[in-house]
Order: sequence, then C-alpha cells, then structure tokens
Amino acid sequence: YLDALYLLYVFQLFIVALSFTYFSKALTGTYMKSSITQIERRFDLSSTHIGLIDGSFEMGNLLFLAIVSHFGAKLHRPRLIAVGCFLMAVGAFLTGLTHFFMGRYRYDTVIRLSQNSSGNIAACVEPQKMAQVPGIQIEPSAENNDCERETGSNMWYYVFLGNALRGIGETPVTPLGISYIDDFAKAENSPFYIACLQTITLLGPMFGFLLGSYCAKLYVDIGYVDMESVTITPKDARWVGAWWMGFLVSSGLLLISSIPFWFLPRSLPKQEGEEGLCVFVQMCGHTFTAGSSTEFTPSLKRLLGTPAYFLLLCGSILKFNSFIGLFTFKAKYMEQQFGQSASRANFLIGVLNLPAVAVGIFLGGLIMKRYKLSVVSGAQLSFATSFLAYLLLLLQFGTKCDNIRVAGLTVSYNGTRSVSYKEEMLYSDCNSDCSCSAEEWDPVCSDSGITYISPCMAGCLSSTGYGKHTLFHNCSCVSTSFRPGSSMSVRLGQCPHVKDCIRSFTSYMAVSVLSSFINSLGATPGYMVIIRCIAPELKSLALGIQALATRTLGGIPAPVYFGALIDSTCLKWSVKKCGGRGACRMYNADAYRYRLIEIDVVTLWLKKEEIGQNIKTC
Repeated sequence: YLDALYLLYVFQLFIVALSFTYFSKALTGTYMKSSITQIERRFDLSSTHIGLIDGSFEMGNLLFLAIVSHFGAKLHRPRLIAVGCFLMAVGAFLTGLTHFFMGRYRYDTVIRLSQNSSGNIAACVEPQKMAQVPGIQIEPSAENNDCERETGSNMWYYVFLGNALRGIGETPVTPLGISYIDDFAKAENSPFYIACLQTITLLGPMFGFLLGSYCAKLYVDIGYVDMESVTITPKDARWVGAWWMGFLVSSGLLLISSIPFWFLPRSLPKQEGEEGLCVFVQMCGHTFTAGSSTEFTPSLKRLLGTPAYFLLLCGSILKFNSFIGLFTFKAKYMEQQFGQSASRANFLIGVLNLPAVAVGIFLGGLIMKRYKLSVVSGAQLSFATSFLAYLLLLLQFGTKCDNIRVAGLTVSYNGTRSVSYKEEMLYSDCNSDCSCSAEEWDPVCSDSGITYISPCMAGCLSSTGYGKHTLFHNCSCVSTSFRPGSSMSVRLGQCPHVKDCIRSFTSYMAVSVLSSFINSLGATPGYMVIIRCIAPELKSLALGIQALATRTLGGIPAPVYFGALIDSTCLKWSVKKCGGRGACRMYNADAYRYRLIEIDVVTLWLKKEEIGQNIKTC
C-alpha cells in the first residue's frame, strides 16, 4: 500500500512539475512577442529583422523535433525534459544578458540635461554664425566617435541565438511529457491530466503580456541613470522599456521548473493495464510515428491523397500564418494606429483578448459534447465561426485614427494634408537657413496641433528650461500654421491623437475581443473534423504532419513577411551612427492598415473555399 501511495505521489509530482513548465514556457514565449517593439528600437532594427528573430524559436524547435520524438521515448524522459527546461532557461538568460554588453541606451536629442548648463539652445542657427552669437549653444553631435563605440550594432544576433536555443529546449517538453502521462496514468484519467496541462498553459500568455506591460513602463537603463535626465515618454517612438528584465525573470522560472525532473524515475508501473489514448497524445504532443520507412511513404501518400485532410491542412497553414502574423505585431499595431504605449497595449491584450480565447476554446468543446455534433456539423460550425471572425477582423481594421499631423510627412508646413516619402518635403522656407538634418527625430509639438520632427525643423531660435521641461521659442515654422491666440513656442514630444481616436480605439478593442472569442469557438470542432475524417491508422501521422506543416510554413515565414509589409509603410526611418537604416520612427497609418486588410481579405476568401469544399467532401 505504501509503495502504491509513493508511486501515486511521484506521478502527481510529475504532473505538477510539467504544469509549471508549461506555464513558464508559455509565459516566456508571449513575453518575447510583447517585447518586439522594445527590441526593435533598442537594436535599431526593421520589422523584417524582428520577424526573423521571432521565427528563430520555430527554427530551433523544428531542428530537433523529429530526433527527440523518435529517440526520446527510449531514454530517460524526465531528465530529457529537465535538460530541455535548462536549455530554455539558458536561451532566455542569453537574450536578456545581451543588454548588459551594449552600454547605455542613447537617443538623439538637442536637449540640455543639466540645470547648471548655461545658455539657451538655438536649434536653428547657421554653423558659421554660431561663434558670433553669445550665450547660444547646440549639443555636440559627435557622430564619428559614436560610430567607433557602437558595439551594440550586431548584438541582435545573440537575441536570435537565445530565442533559437529556447526553441531547441522546448522540443522534448511536450511530446515526452504527454507520452509519460499516457504511459503510466489510468486510461480514463489521461484526458483529465492533459486538459489540466492545457488549461494551465493558457495562463502563461496572460501573465507573459502582463509582465511585458510592466517592463515596458520601466526605462531600459532603470537603476543606472537619473530618470530626471530622460526626456522621452513611453509613447515616444524612441522609448525603450526594460525588455531584458522579463527575460531574466522567465529564465529563473524555467530553471526552477527543471529541478524536479532530475529526481523523477525513468518509468513507473502502469496504473491500469489498458492502452492509453495514443491519438490524444499525438494530438497534444505534435509528434508522429509510422513504423518503418517503407510504411511511411505509402501512408503519407494515402494521407495527402485524402481530399478532406489536404484541404484542412491548407486551411490550417493559412489560418496559422494569419494568426501568427497578426498576433506578433498586434501590440505594435495598437501603438501605431491609436497612439497607445507598448505597456498599455500589452496589458489590454493580456486581460481582454487572451481570456476571450480561453473561454471560446472551452465553449467550443462543450458544444461538441453537449450536442454530439457530427463531422459535417463540426465542419459547418468551424466554417461559420471562421467566416464571421474574419468579417469582424475586417470591421476591426475599419476602425481607425488619422495620421498624426507631422510637418513635411503627413501635412505640409502650412497644415494642408499630404503624405510624402521624399526627404526634400521636410524642408521649407521657414527652416531653409537652419542647416537642419533630415535624419533627426527629436519631435516637438506646437499649439496648432502640428508636430515637427525636430526643434531645428520648427525653426526655433531660443529655449528655456532644461531636460524634459525644455520649451523652444520664436519658432519661425510655427507661424506658417499660426492660429489666432496660438503661441510660437513648441514643447517636447509629438502631438497626441485627436480625442475622436479614443472612441475609435474603444470600438477596435470591443470588436477585437469579440473576433478572438468567435474564432476560438470553432477551434475544437475544426480539430475534431481532422480526427474523424481520417482513417484510424493514419490519425497520429495526420496530426503530426499538420503540426509540422503549420509550424514550418506558418510560424517561420509569417513574422518575416508581415514585418516586410509593415516596413513598406514607414514614413521616417532612423539612421544609425555608422550609417544605414535603423528602426522606423513613424508609419503611414492608412497604408499600414490597408496592408493588413489585403491579407485578411485573401485569407478570408481562401478559408471560405477550403472549408466549403471540406464540408462537401466529409
């Protein structure tokens, strides 16, 4: 009796440890996505590069997936899981550690940081006249020296490697953990244990986004710089939050999760002599076996020759592409379209969208069980929810805010509307003698609601105050859009969106949450259609091929091409100290939205055709 009690205790310890591991790895994965904007700005990268970094997790995971799935069951599975958790911890730690080898974050600005600094800042002064004007100064550029010391220019490679290492470490956790449960649990208890794992996993993304929200509020060099000297706010395009902090926290969680597995036995007595739920294991474990190589090729041909499965596979790849691309850049979209800070965007995703997804998945399974839906009914429900969700997504992209009025980019200097990608449009008669650089991004806001990309471009001749309290006065370009009663002074930071944008953002979030819920409602029925439309002996192979195809053709390319589409809408790029294009400072909001609408329309049409044909086939 004591032996049986001990074995039960050991098995329950394995369940608890695996649940914590699922939570930790899900938290780390979503924290990575919540930190996309911060990493992009810190390393001065384009969205395409960021998409490549995000896809490195799938690259590392797929590199070892087949090997671990094939040989893992023959080895000590708990210890292999422990090794995987340790590798994930090392990968997350390497990603966060990169911050400490880059030096302090410096952003371009002409603002004086010290109250004791004497003299005004004259942003608009011809260089040859500088020595003739007493009491006037400009902060030195020192671009050449900065170029020599720009050690962080290629440090993003370590973030890429850390994320890939985390993908390699994740490989044994799911397939070996699920198979261990199924091998040694009672057959009737396996679904319950696995359902508990999946439920706890859903908590990981929620806490990942909340952690991302908290870290995005904190300045990247917090604890090392005087915060009074920081002249930018979390809504500024140059703001970088403490992105590294969350990776160190998640690394600690992953390291702790590895400890119990080192002490668990290689095997346990089967609690019951019945065979476990291997199909369910394969579904959750993303692995497959098909006997010898001579049996694999005919099975694969037979599987792909099944019209229902082939159509569902194509639909899954399309849906996964759309989901990964939109999910990766969702917070960035909220920042650019509605002027939200990264912190607030991550917080809202964590507390609104993700719980809606969890409820939708649960209710979808409940509907299948309660009404005992057939294959055709399940396919119809999956079609109806997908179609409605994509229509809502179109409506979601229909809620918008106008571009911020930036002189020379989205409006002319006299305030008329025009969007331009040409550098010469940044200059006007009011700043033609100021020797301004078009590469600068140090925005200031006038009372007329127009933003200028720098005090120099605004034609400002003097200043008062210091640090974040600096005001620029006698700005000649402000007079061209002067309204009666307005001041010719400008303040730091870009002008906020108009008040109507708040209502648009509220509508966007409401539609976004509803779309997430409806789309997830059809997830379980759609998955069951795959299982029921395939011959029993091909189910494991079918689920493994689907997992492999969606992760290869969806998880890797989607962030890259979504990032490239986003980059194509950039209006103002930063320029690195040593030359070359850096991160985007401002996007054309309308073009940004239209690119995503185009993808949504194509996906909607293809998804409709695929599910419609599948209903007929099933």
